[in-house]
Amino acid sequence: MGSTGTVLRELRGAQKSAKGVSLYSRYVNRPTGRVLAAGAYRAGLTPNQVTLISALLTYAALAAVALVKPSWTLALLVYAALAIGFAFDSADGQLARLTGRGGPDGEWLDHVVDCGKLVLVHTAVLISFYRFGELPSHAWLLLPLGFQLAAVVTFCAGLLREKLGKAAVAGAPAGSTAAPASQLRAFALLPADYGVFCLVFLLLGVPGAFRAGYAVLAVVHTLFLAAFLTKWFRELRALRPG
Repeated sequence: MGSTGTVLRELRGAQKSAKGVSLYSRYVNRPTGRVLAAGAYRAGLTPNQVTLISALLTYAALAAVALVKPSWTLALLVYAALAIGFAFDSADGQLARLTGRGGPDGEWLDHVVDCGKLVLVHTAVLISFYRFGELPSHAWLLLPLGFQLAAVVTFCAGLLREKLGKAAVAGAPAGSTAAPASQLRAFALLPADYGVFCLVFLLLGVPGAFRAGYAVLAVVHTLFLAAFLTKWFRELRALRPG
């Protein structure tokens, strides 16, 4: 693999399935991550180094949310850092599949960074509300805590669903085929996509609008959590032997 174009072609052939992925991740984040992965490959970076770049951008942006008074400048900088950090989060896995340098350590590091991100993003919003929010009521401080609970439980439950279901997938009959990715499902998953969630930070310049947008997303994510838990529990129960 010599030129960047060649690397990009190789990366296109090393993509994960689009099943269960929202339109944003499929058509925005993964293609952006592919370009970043090609650049990382050309620069000689390892997948773990790309993961750490993602963490640096994301955590720095969230620290700014907690420590800096909201403004339009902060909104643009935070959104840019979060969106690029999310693209690097896609790039690390693509680079690992391209180079064959992935492993348990890389997967572990990626999940640790993701888990920390989900905890910190809502902690940062809570601190911002407390320091700068001029809230109509102190009850607003409970909103980030509830959103954080929904986000972390969704992440952990989804990860467990994937791990516990792998044995059944591995034991599936040789002739079985997975259902094709659904465009309708990909559209329906947009509100639950982290990349779409990051868009709310563009409203930081208007605290009231940010609170309203954040509250709407909190309700939507809670509803998705209930739907996901029901679906995943039924799927795992169906995997019982006998």
